Amino acid sequence: MLGLLGSLVAPVTQILDKVVEDKDQKNALAHEIATLAEKQAHEAAMAQVEVNKAEAQHRSIFVAGWRPFIGWTCGVALAYHFVAHPFILFGVSAAGVSIPDLPQFDMDSLMTVLLGMLGLGGMRSFEKAKGLTK
Repeated sequence: MLGLLGSLVAPVTQILDKVVEDKDQKNALAHEIATLAEKQAHEAAMAQVEVNKAEAQHRSIFVAGWRPFIGWTCGVALAYHFVAHPFILFGVSAAGVSIPDLPQFDMDSLMTVLLGMLGLGGMRSFEKAKGLTK
């Protein structure tokens, strides 16, 4: 988000270089523009937090249940890939049975989603431990 803010604020400050001659006034205006941009970004993030809270408290499983669904789906896929799949292959091999190839998951995509969710969960736990949220 800050990179995006920088890319938006930089052209405005370049215009200030051409329009405003007083360095102190130019710096004050550039600082005010940057501060306003950061404030707007913060307000947008807080609005999204409020939407997330309302969504999580919704009674419908199709609204409030999508995060747990994604978590359980990632957990089951991870358990299959690292636990069940190797044991199945070992058991089938030990029994001398021939089976078709078992399905494989795109672990790169799965890990991206899973680690993102774990990061958010860790951040939430950290906030709770610090007493920042209920």
